[in-house]
This record gives sequence, C-alpha cells and structure tokens, in this order.
Amino acid sequence: MKKVNGKAGFVFLLLCTITLVFGSCARILHRSSKMKKIETVLYPPPPDTARFQYLTSISGSDFMGKRTRFATFVMGTEDVSSMVKPYGINFRNGKLYICDPGIGGLEILDFDKNKYKNFIPGSTGQLKSPLNCYVDKNDYLYVADRGRHELVIYDSAENYIGKISDTGSFNPSDVMVYENEIWMTDPENHRLSVYDKNSRKFIKYFAGQYGAGDDGFLYSPYNIFITEDIIYVTDFGDFKIKQYDRNGKFLTSIGSYGTGIGQFVRPKGIACDKESNLFVVDAGFENTQMFNNKGQLLMFFGGPYKGPGDMWLPAKVIVDYDNLKYFKKYVDPKYELNYLILVSNQYGPDKINIYGSISPIK
Repeated sequence: MKKVNGKAGFVFLLLCTITLVFGSCARILHRSSKMKKIETVLYPPPPDTARFQYLTSISGSDFMGKRTRFATFVMGTEDVSSMVKPYGINFRNGKLYICDPGIGGLEILDFDKNKYKNFIPGSTGQLKSPLNCYVDKNDYLYVADRGRHELVIYDSAENYIGKISDTGSFNPSDVMVYENEIWMTDPENHRLSVYDKNSRKFIKYFAGQYGAGDDGFLYSPYNIFITEDIIYVTDFGDFKIKQYDRNGKFLTSIGSYGTGIGQFVRPKGIACDKESNLFVVDAGFENTQMFNNKGQLLMFFGGPYKGPGDMWLPAKVIVDYDNLKYFKKYVDPKYELNYLILVSNQYGPDKINIYGSISPIK
C-alpha cells in the first residue's frame, strides 16, 4: 500500500473522523428523548381510581432533545434557550404558543418540525408585556399586551397586521376568539370588551351593566373561557369564577375567598373540557381545581413544587383534544389518553406541565 504523507494523511483521517462522528451524532440526536420521561404520577394517587396522569414538562428548546456530551464536544457548545416567565399558552395545529413577559415576546414550539423559536417582533408589532394569547382557525395570533394597553394581531405568517385599542384605562389581560367575535377581559373597567373579528370594530361591553355590590359585577375580570352557552370569567378581585349567558345575564358563581375545599386565593386561568368540567388555576394554592357543571369540586392536582407534577406560581390552563399524538408515548400502558391539560408555571424548573385525562384500557 502506498504511504500517505503527513499532511494528506491528517486531512484524510480528519475527514473519516468527521464522517463517523456526524453519522453517530445524527443517530444519537434522533434517539434522544424530546421531553423528560419521569416516574408515573397519577391523580388521585392509588388506591383511588386515577383520572389524570402527569405526562411531562417543557422548559425551553430542550423539548427537541438534549445533546450528549460527545455530540457537544464535536459540534460545540449547544444553544439551549429557556423560558423566562411564561404566562398565557395556546395550542393549535401542532404549535404551542407561550406568552413570556420575561422576553417581551412569545416562545413558539413546533412539534411537527421539532423547532423552537423566540417570537420577538419589532417596529409597530413590538410587544412589551404579552400576558395571554389566542390563535384562531385561520392561524391569526391575538396577543393581550398589558404593557401596550392593546390587543396586538398577527397573521398566519406572524406579520403584524393591526391592533385594538380602547378609550380610557383599557388594558386587556386575556383574549378569546369565538365564532366571529373577539372577546377581551378589561380589569380596570370591570367588564369585557367584544369586537368584530373581521372589521375589528367595537360591538359591545359585556357585564358592564352591573354595579358594585351586585352578584354580576366584575371587580377584576382577568381570564375568560367561552362555550356555546356560557361565558366563564375569573374575577380575580372577587375570588370567584362567574358565569353569564350569551346576553350578559349573570347566572351563578363558583368559589369564594378562603383556604377550604373549593375556595380560591389567587384564581387565574380557566378552561372547560367537552363535558363542561371547569378547570381553575390558583396561584396561591399552586394547583388546578376541577369542578363539574354544577359547580361541585371533583378533585385537584398539582401543589407547591416539590417534584414532577407540582406547580410553581401557575398562571394559565388549557384543555386540548387535537394534539394528543405528541404525548401518547408518556401515558402509562394501562390507560388510554382522552385529552390534554397544559398548565404554565412562571417559576421553577418545569415551566409548562402537561397532564392527561386518562381512562383504563378495557
């Protein structure tokens, strides 16, 4: 065999090493876990019949899979982005949108493409303190920005296309698009504001007809969830979840101030499943309580952070039926997954907790 000179030999060996290493790294990264796999945590715990399972958590770009030391040695120091102080979340078409006032923008996780990015628009679309967001059926993004005192709107390509402002002390804290209407909570003015989705013109104020002391008066409406028949509103200032019909008539309320069963200290995010069970995040208890359609407490899960499944200043809860495929691998083999419950945590190591409603496999 012909002997290779020193320089050529070095180059040849280097190319062989790179080929071998990158091939190995590709396999290593492909096999790596995208999110943390942990010991099964069930709610309620055995021997009671489990209704929910803590599946996993996400805290940043580590959801794509962490590199091994060997891969980092070859490719350089990895650039792992972390969520700072997540608040509002929305899940649509395989994309998880996370409002993060700590970065003045959003984190967007694309599960289909296995991508993570910070969405920090500039110019007229710049965000200051994005609190909550909603993505409609056209993939338009609506962001309630407490720093701008406005609702900021982006199209499906994430281009800024407009805003909604109001007079006086208008400062939306939550937003939900239902059919062709945009609904926003307006804490300082004790009401909800409703706008036409297409024209962005004002339609009406909701629940503003009640005076202080009335059961239907909103002291500090912070979060909203809309179903076909009922408008649910978290009244942070009255420690209750208040229910109205579509015409603005007050129906009833759930909870009161206190540390007892079914009471609240700092109620925030709310969401309903398809059976009209209501989930309420409480940043004081650091848990999520579940009520049936009669307002009766069924159970709670979470608790002050000690380990996986616990919460640390939770802010938002959403219920999702459309993105189960990304999390089925975390479900205990004895159960099937019905839907997801996602809860954001503003602090702690687990920023977005993902739970599953489960039922035994028959």
